[in-house]
Amino acid sequence: MQLGKLSRSNGSSGVAFIENGIAHVLDTTLSLAEILYSLQPAQQVASLPRAESIPLASAAWLPPLDRQEVWAAGVTYIRSKVAREEESASSGASRFYDLVYTAPRPELFFKAPAWRVVAPGVPVRIRKDATWSVPEPELALVVSPSLQIVGYTIGNDMSSRDIEGENPLYLPQAKCYDGSCAVGPFVTLAASMPEATGVTIRLKISRAGTSVFEGTTTLSTMKRSLTELVSWLGREVTFPDGVVLLTGTGIVPPDSFNLASGDVVQIDIAGIGSLINPVA
Repeated sequence: MQLGKLSRSNGSSGVAFIENGIAHVLDTTLSLAEILYSLQPAQQVASLPRAESIPLASAAWLPPLDRQEVWAAGVTYIRSKVAREEESASSGASRFYDLVYTAPRPELFFKAPAWRVVAPGVPVRIRKDATWSVPEPELALVVSPSLQIVGYTIGNDMSSRDIEGENPLYLPQAKCYDGSCAVGPFVTLAASMPEATGVTIRLKISRAGTSVFEGTTTLSTMKRSLTELVSWLGREVTFPDGVVLLTGTGIVPPDSFNLASGDVVQIDIAGIGSLINPVA
C-alpha cells in the first residue's frame, strides 16, 4: 500500500491512498504521520471512509511529511566516498571520507525541517554562490518516534560540490539551503516494499527535453544496513514527530557535469515510483 498527501480543491490538504492509478482521499482528521505510526496502517486506512477519488495525474501532491525533520546519511556507497575524495583533493580533506566510509559511526547530518521540503513538481534550487551542483537520488526512510521504519519514499539531497569540497566544515552550507531537499511523492508501507536486494534507484537529468545524464544503482551496494543507520540516528536524539532519513547516494554525475536552471531531475525507485522536479 502507498499513502501520500495532496492539495484538495477546497484549499485544504488530505491524506490519500493509491490504488489502480487513483488517489482515494480519506475522510479523516488523522494526519499522514498518525496513520503511518499506527500499529496497523493498512487496516487503519481500510477502516476509514473516502471523501473523494482523483486520478493520479490530476492530483497536486505535497511532500509526504507533517512535522518531521529530514536528516541525511553520507558516504554510504563506495561511489559517494570516491566523489567526496575527488572533490576534496585540493583541500587535503579527502582522507576523512575514507575514514568515514570504514568507521563504525556513520556520517549523519540535519537536512531540512518539514516546511523547507520541496513537493514533487516544484523546483529544487542551485545555490547562487555555488559553481558545481548536483542532485543526489536517495531512498528515504520514514521512521516513527519509536525509531521503527514504517515506510519508504524518495529523496533528492541537492548538493553544492564545490562548497563541500573546499572545506568539510562547509557541509551544512553545501547541503542546507532553500530548495535543497525534495521528498515524495508517495510513502510505500514497509510491508509492501520489495527486499533491498531487488530495489533499483535510477537518476535521469534532462535538459531542453534531452537526457544529459543517467545513472543506476541498487540498495544491495550500500555499505551500511538501513536499520544500522536508524540506530545511530536515534542515539542521544529523540524525534517526537518521527523523522525522515535520506540514506545516501550511489549515483554521482562525472566531475564535468553541473546542474543548470531549467534542468529536470527524475528519480525512480522500484517499489515507490518517480520523484520529478525542475531546477531553478
